[in-house]
Amino acid sequence: MRPASKKHRKKKPSFRKLLKTSNVKLENKLKNRQFKQQSTAKKQRKEQRKLRQAISDVSHQTLRPLERYKKKPEEEEDEEEFLETLPTDMMDEDDLEQIRAMAQKASFITRDLSSCAPVHSKKRKSDQPVEKYEKMPRKMKQEEEKELIHLLPIKDKSGLIPQTMEKPVVQKADEENEEEDVKYQDESGEVEECKNFLTLTPEEHLELRSQKLMERKLQIAALGSAILADPNSNIKKLKELRTLLMETDPSVAVTVRKLVMVSLVEIFKDIVPSYRIRPLTEAERAVKVKKETQQLREFEEGLVSQYKFYLENLEQTVRDWKQKKHKGSQAVSLACYKGLAEVAIRCLCELLVALPHFNFHNNVVVVVVSLMNEPLKTVSEMCCEAVRKLLKQDKLGQASLATVRVISGLVKSRNYNIKPAVLKTLLCLRIKEVEVKKDTEQLTPKQQFMNFKDKKKNLSRMQRKWKKAEETLQKELLEAEASESKDKKLKLHTETLNIVFLIYFRILKKAQKSTLLPSVLEGLAKFAHLINLEFFDDLLTVLHSLIMSGDLTHRESLHCVLTAFHILSGQGDVLNIDPLKFYTHLYKTLLTLHAGASNEDTAIMLQCLDIMLTKRRKQITLHRALAFVKRLSTLALHVMPDSCIGILAAIRTLVHTFPKCDILLDNDMQGSGVYLPELDEPEYCNPQNTCQWELHTLKRHYNPMVRKYTAHLLAGAPSEGSGALAVELSRRAPGQLFEDYRQKDMTFNPPVAGPPCRKKEHFTIGSAFLDSNLKEQADAALQVEKTQDSLDFYTHFTHK
Repeated sequence: MRPASKKHRKKKPSFRKLLKTSNVKLENKLKNRQFKQQSTAKKQRKEQRKLRQAISDVSHQTLRPLERYKKKPEEEEDEEEFLETLPTDMMDEDDLEQIRAMAQKASFITRDLSSCAPVHSKKRKSDQPVEKYEKMPRKMKQEEEKELIHLLPIKDKSGLIPQTMEKPVVQKADEENEEEDVKYQDESGEVEECKNFLTLTPEEHLELRSQKLMERKLQIAALGSAILADPNSNIKKLKELRTLLMETDPSVAVTVRKLVMVSLVEIFKDIVPSYRIRPLTEAERAVKVKKETQQLREFEEGLVSQYKFYLENLEQTVRDWKQKKHKGSQAVSLACYKGLAEVAIRCLCELLVALPHFNFHNNVVVVVVSLMNEPLKTVSEMCCEAVRKLLKQDKLGQASLATVRVISGLVKSRNYNIKPAVLKTLLCLRIKEVEVKKDTEQLTPKQQFMNFKDKKKNLSRMQRKWKKAEETLQKELLEAEASESKDKKLKLHTETLNIVFLIYFRILKKAQKSTLLPSVLEGLAKFAHLINLEFFDDLLTVLHSLIMSGDLTHRESLHCVLTAFHILSGQGDVLNIDPLKFYTHLYKTLLTLHAGASNEDTAIMLQCLDIMLTKRRKQITLHRALAFVKRLSTLALHVMPDSCIGILAAIRTLVHTFPKCDILLDNDMQGSGVYLPELDEPEYCNPQNTCQWELHTLKRHYNPMVRKYTAHLLAGAPSEGSGALAVELSRRAPGQLFEDYRQKDMTFNPPVAGPPCRKKEHFTIGSAFLDSNLKEQADAALQVEKTQDSLDFYTHFTHK
């Protein structure tokens, strides 16, 4: 044979082609299998539908009335002839009579069941019409429908034959009797338990209570350990643990509820994720996800729901205590609600601080802020401390903004009748960094991307390609950056500060005589450098009018001075304002400082001296500095040792800031005039013509630190040498020294050594008296005592 031509020769398929064809075959097989499964499923559904329809037809089949028709007269005659031709000889007489009677009447098959008249009788006009209800068929006594159990059908040539079976009915009477027996047994058991409980002794009561309490503790511990071991799988046990908050046993209800509250707080702090859980949309629910993702979704939904219910329980406990409501269960007495409410408030405060990022945090803020103004001191301090911690640790500003909004609403709703501690919490806001962030943003130029025209003009094709890839990568890095946006943070801080200033300005305008004024002035002093320049002039005018009104206390006036100089030390440097009136007021009120144990105003006074004299050294004249040094020396004579140390440290700072103040250590007079200590103007009291004689008095002070600082100042406050202070003391600020040597507990700080014990050279003899007459009377009394065996004062009294 000739070899096959090259054209008709069969080529061997390549591996790629074989792989391709095998993939196509596999796809076709998969499609055929899916089609067969769908067709069989359709057939099964169709057969099931037919079966259900047949069963429903059988169960709901009703009897239909037969058709009515009238016979023709010819048919009636034929019927009579047929009856006559019947062989009646073979019948009994009774049967014959019955057949004849039936012939007269219509058969039940041909008769209208709704009528009761004979079929062959004719209607007469004189007959009365039959009522409708007489025509209706009588209802038979219906039997109770028996419940059927549908069995598997039987299939034959004709089709499906449904199979059913009656469900066995249990007699209700027996069930009722059994239930009554069970109830009776339960009631009898409860009665026996009550009798046994009443017959127990107090020791047995305590033992029974401790036993129940131990069982509850073990149950709480087991549930908590299981949840912490695997939160995703055991999230349902969280509900079981939360239900113990509804403990009804009066003997252990209060203790168990407190334990469950505290346990749930610790569990939530451990298992709560570091992000806010949002509810899923309908589209997200419809999408099929992996098993792990579904398990995570179930865990998050269960956690959020249980956390919500837990917060509602805590809030309800606090509300019941405030409203003094008594629950119907009587498990917890009204007197125990205070302890339960305190534990609930403590739990809310811990959740406020620990979970500021999680769901329902704003609800917790509303509850805690409303309790900051509570009359009970422990509750109010607890809530204020929690809010202070929250504001101090908040770096992003969202929690601070929510808290400040709620505080603003509280101040306005209570008509400014709140505790000053509520406003003092605003001093913990971290808003000093706003200006720093703003400056850094202005210094660092923003990265600008090139447009298409610039790229085409300045770059080649390959460079444009690389530039595009670089810009894409840079955008992805910016999107994936974990840190919060600076613009967003600045915006949050600005909005928070606007609300804070709104609170302060409202109180300055409408409630100048309230107890909130010191807190407002203190807050303005802290945030004054962030106030807009447009408000500076008006604010200084308001502060001066408050000082001159005379309605303020010494502490409030010091706050006004401090606020004014904080304003002038920041952005207020550009303003042309002379603060001489504030210097005069501080100089005049220095001698009114409290000299007793409640010397808390000293810290504010030291801050005022620092910001008015030390930080504004270029605007201060020598006469003003000398006047303040002299008055501070006079003030140091009549204050407590801690305040005295702070004042001496402030004098040391002024001597270093203004070196010419050492003329007060000499007796020589500088210029004309006499020192006028009673004059309230520091510029015109001639302080250069006096000396610091107070230091020689303080040199003999009982406090060793006062003596040390006095000797240092008398030596000219040197930085080195024999009269210099230790490095630790020289680096401390006056305010810090005042706080370090505070005498809060009325104890010497540092300890003071007692006077030395000296032996007496001469001792007074017992029988020696300075008065001779007294000695004679004593001797006479002693002689009478020797003559009488016993002294009977009663007989002497009766004889007299």
